[in-house]
Amino acid sequence: MDEEYDVIVLGTGLKECILSGLLSVDGLKVLHMDRNDYYGGESTSLNLVQLWKHFRGDEKPPEKLGASREYNFMMANGSLVRILIHTDVTKYLNFKAVDGSYVYNKKKVHKVPATDVEALKSPLMGLFEKRRARKFFIYVQDYDDNDPKSYEGLDLNKFTGLDACKLLQCRKYGLEDDTIDFIGHALALHSNDSYLDQPALGFIKRMKLYAESLARFQGGSPYIYPLYGLGELPQAFARLSAVYGGTYMLHKPECKVEFDADGKATGVTSEGETAKCKKVVCDPSYLPDKVKKVGKVARAICIMSHPIPDTNNSHSAQVILPQKQLGRKSDMYLFCCSYAHNVAPKGKYIAFVSAEAETDDPEVELKPGVDLLGPVEEIFYDTYDRYVPTNDHAADSCFISASYDPTTHFETTVNDVIEMYTKITGKVLDLSVDLSAASAASEE
Repeated sequence: MDEEYDVIVLGTGLKECILSGLLSVDGLKVLHMDRNDYYGGESTSLNLVQLWKHFRGDEKPPEKLGASREYNFMMANGSLVRILIHTDVTKYLNFKAVDGSYVYNKKKVHKVPATDVEALKSPLMGLFEKRRARKFFIYVQDYDDNDPKSYEGLDLNKFTGLDACKLLQCRKYGLEDDTIDFIGHALALHSNDSYLDQPALGFIKRMKLYAESLARFQGGSPYIYPLYGLGELPQAFARLSAVYGGTYMLHKPECKVEFDADGKATGVTSEGETAKCKKVVCDPSYLPDKVKKVGKVARAICIMSHPIPDTNNSHSAQVILPQKQLGRKSDMYLFCCSYAHNVAPKGKYIAFVSAEAETDDPEVELKPGVDLLGPVEEIFYDTYDRYVPTNDHAADSCFISASYDPTTHFETTVNDVIEMYTKITGKVLDLSVDLSAASAASEE
């Protein structure tokens, strides 16, 4: 261990493993350490016995739930979205498309329309609103950064998201508030309404990405999810890093970051040995004095014997509950997967309900999402604090990830990884890759 590395990564959560893989591919000498004796950190998968031990101590799970080894529970929050489309780890994983994408509107669950054709069929809107929405979807589908004619005379960097919804198409086709609500939250995947005051270009590009992802996999949703659970992802990126020369050390207690007189990280000490490095990458738990608490996430993990009602008997589905529909400050997320993704025995389903905690009672707060599940055989409630870094990475050479938020589509996870990569390397991550490998993997 007494060697010098370009980067030492602490923690094997999803973000840390993605960065370890990317940095190794770039040719950097990487040492990856974790205090745990397993990969994944908060992104690991647990079997049934491990889940029971985590939440209920020595109590044993009931036999009616099936074999423990057939369960894989996500201990981060939810689903795989489009991150893997842009990476080369598809060779280490098998994916399956998520069956359905839904939105909660006026106390009912509806399929999310993502194209002009689906807009005309959607029960979310009345006849005239469907026509207006169809024209808006066509504008989004035709928008091209490289074709000024597709702008229709609008500067989307100055135009806000709200303006885009209300005034596009010759400024006379105004969409209703409920339509704007499901478009902004269930297609553009914004977690609150702040996007309405931001430039519309990002909003339009998010909608295009949703529609293009939906078309690519030709399924009921734009999402793909790894067979055998989310815990497969960190391990896949760890394998990628190892192929490119990365070194892994699990079950390394303490992992103390060492600093020089100027406060710059110089290495990591564990069990009396110090590995030197130029930069340290870690999750908030390894440098608690360089982060601050910004919130708390509430979540429920549920075991069922049926799919989520009103989702067309989908073996896997995501439901987004926009903040306005619940009278909240941010959205609630519901994700369900099953034996179809090899995360539970045949006939069993696992559902996750998550939200930014706005109270101290997760059971009451998550009730709107849990109520949509129908009968639940077992349910576990949990909360965890969210932290963001407060340090100056240029001064201390420490690059700290933010805690996972309640979203189940990993859009914010991807954004944090991309931003960290740029800070670490000084380069913009090149995501112009061939997407056919991800598409093929998703069909296996």
